[in-house]
Amino acid sequence: MAGRVLAVCTSETKGVRKENVGEAVFQVDHGVVGDAHAGPWHRQVSLLAVESIERMRAQGLKVGPGDFAENLTTEGMELHSLPVGTMLRIGSEVVGEVSQIGKKCHVGCAVFKQVGDCIMPREGIFVKVVQGGLVKVGDTVEVVTDV
Repeated sequence: MAGRVLAVCTSETKGVRKENVGEAVFQVDHGVVGDAHAGPWHRQVSLLAVESIERMRAQGLKVGPGDFAENLTTEGMELHSLPVGTMLRIGSEVVGEVSQIGKKCHVGCAVFKQVGDCIMPREGIFVKVVQGGLVKVGDTVEVVTDV
């Protein structure tokens, strides 16, 4: 099962939509360099599948990559079905370990304020960066067993 990166998104502050910057450096035990959510904790990088975003679009919402404050928007992989501990290779250099599936949505987030719902709590995943490097739009995302 492999997917691909559609957007690489960052924001300077928490609680806002992220902007697609096209590429970013992922730092071990930190996350996306320059992103407000990065740091030495278990939710260093967030991922959300475009298929999840499309379900929100089908409800009439005008949303896209980064609107759910995810760092990576992917396609072709059912991310929320991956168990905690799964290792993902992102691009040619980065390896992340799935650390959490979903999260409690804080009522102050931009999407929840706009639409009264958010898919990140149900379908977003989080990874810790265990091998750093550059990730860019078009990179592959795949489950790996050997790092």
